[in-house]
Amino acid sequence: MNRSDFQRPARIRLREARLLLENQCYDGAYYLGGYAVECALKACIAKKTRRYDFPERDASKYYEHKLEKLALLVGPALLADLSSNVNIKANWAIVAKWTHESRYAVTSKQDARSLIKAVSGREGILRCIRRHW
Repeated sequence: MNRSDFQRPARIRLREARLLLENQCYDGAYYLGGYAVECALKACIAKKTRRYDFPERDASKYYEHKLEKLALLVGPALLADLSSNVNIKANWAIVAKWTHESRYAVTSKQDARSLIKAVSGREGILRCIRRHW
């Protein structure tokens, strides 16, 4: 897999998350919103490798679903951006709570809206991450 294999799903999953939110499917919206961020972070990691390929499977530290750990692997420039202002920092705090296990959870309307808002928008986390992919 390479960088574009993660960039495209990041965009698609966010679009799907918005559609689910609009149609009151909060569980799926929440899960896909966080998954979009996971894909975006993995695109950043792939950018750091030869020809933008994602590291081989035996590099287990990269096959992670915890957003904070992935952000650390991307590096200090991203971490600085994620704390560059109060709004982005607050958005990251919301997004960083997401886990891949949320696909099994029941999510409230408010939690789904908060996550999608934190991921997208002018000071959204996805926009911040895109500067590094």
